[in-house]
Amino acid sequence: MPDKPVVVIGRKFPEAVEARLARDYRPKFNPEDRVYPAAELLSLCEGADALLPCHSEHLPAEVIAKLPDTVKIIANFSVGVDHVDLAAAKGRGIAVTNTPDVLSDATAEIAMLCMLGAARRAGEGERLIRAGAWKSWSPAFMVGTQVTGKRFGVVGMGRVGQVTARRARGFDMEIHYTNRNRLDPALEAGAVYHESVEDLLPHCDVLSLHCPATPQTMNLMNAERLALLPEGAILVNTARGAIIDEAALMAALRSGRLAAAGLDVYKNEPHIEPAFFAIENIFLLPHIGSATGQTRDAMGFRALDNLDAFFAGREPRDRVA
Repeated sequence: MPDKPVVVIGRKFPEAVEARLARDYRPKFNPEDRVYPAAELLSLCEGADALLPCHSEHLPAEVIAKLPDTVKIIANFSVGVDHVDLAAAKGRGIAVTNTPDVLSDATAEIAMLCMLGAARRAGEGERLIRAGAWKSWSPAFMVGTQVTGKRFGVVGMGRVGQVTARRARGFDMEIHYTNRNRLDPALEAGAVYHESVEDLLPHCDVLSLHCPATPQTMNLMNAERLALLPEGAILVNTARGAIIDEAALMAALRSGRLAAAGLDVYKNEPHIEPAFFAIENIFLLPHIGSATGQTRDAMGFRALDNLDAFFAGREPRDRVA
């Protein structure tokens, strides 16, 4: 119907989400699942009422400035919103929403996978098997790090951080954390609070990053802070690649100062720094923290709930700008 809002879809969405879009809106789908160049995305937005991007669609101030006046809302299919210049959107009166809550369990699972994959050298072992290079077993073969009973540090004890801490307790790990604000004791569940990242780091046999990417957290884990971790620690990142100084991380891994790292996110993904590939003690995944059918459907429905509320004249539940 002509009165239905026109919505530009950044990427190919789950079938159930696209079915709801087709029912309630006039969507411009992306069946080829391409990353649109900025010029093409802006062209698609001509005459549109809304944009549904993922983190792969970058909307800096210069792109926001060129969006047609008809676009009134950017409903992200993501929790992180570092790909959108929120101040620029707010300045143009464009609402911005995200999709919190629904991907905490899936992302926490991937954090555990990254921890175990890094600690137990799973990437190395899998590559060895696929290359047909496993020839024998010995007590010295593929010896990694046991995480049971170790200290698990969390930077950013929000929704995902709290769920990840609960999962780590299943390995009898002692939880330490830092956060913008200390949690209520019931939410801490015995976790040890540290007022700063610098205070936290010496207490982490495993450090898991769960804070958003902001100007304040850019390169948070630099050479100086990595050096504060105990020797032989393991670093896990399922948040955003911008939080880590990748050159400093690689230097710490090469030197053996860090035992290993498990990463699901990178600074310029999907264009990963090639030097990573030559480092054996790093476990690499392609940003699949939320990649379950259940979670991706829930993310899409949450984004559409925000759209529905906005076009019904109500305040969207997850408005961030």
